[in-house]
Amino acid sequence: MNLQNSCENTPLERLVSCLTRLPGIGRKTAQRLAFHMLRAPKAHARQLAESIVEVIDQVVECSECHSLSFTPTCAICSDPSRNREILCVVEDVPDLMAIEGAKQFKGMYHVLHGVISPAEGIGPEQLRIDSLLLRIKKYSVKEVILALNPTVEGETTALYLADHLRESAVRATRLAYGIPVGGDLEYIDMMTIGRAMENRVNL
Repeated sequence: MNLQNSCENTPLERLVSCLTRLPGIGRKTAQRLAFHMLRAPKAHARQLAESIVEVIDQVVECSECHSLSFTPTCAICSDPSRNREILCVVEDVPDLMAIEGAKQFKGMYHVLHGVISPAEGIGPEQLRIDSLLLRIKKYSVKEVILALNPTVEGETTALYLADHLRESAVRATRLAYGIPVGGDLEYIDMMTIGRAMENRVNL
């Protein structure tokens, strides 16, 4: 009997292997997490397992904005106090959560679930762009904020959307880039400083 193969088939090794599939989790970190679960009360591990199954079974994609929700329409899209004339387009759900966490934006969101990336075989047809254009017409949206990350893929997607929006009366804007609050110019990268100079404002 091959001892190595025997070890690889144990529940512990399978747990470690599953944990390494999570983003940012290497094998050593996965092992620490696995042994922590073994040392913790069994009720904690069962609660974690039940929470994972519950999320997988109950979370769905919002029929309006394509965010994650426990109901067919998410809480934001169902909120009558939100301004439906302003639509903020984001790459993925974590970006939506980051903007919403600032508690400044009171409009609606639209999640693309990715950006245009020819290298990865992702084109406009793989994103939620068609439903975005339908929502703009449905709610007579006046402004679309392109809150996409300042990467090559994000810029490509923003330009693609801006071209489509020029055909309508919708105002396309994007998030300003600049020096973060509390930042030190000495340690800010040149691209950020350049963007800050472009986006300078009057005092």
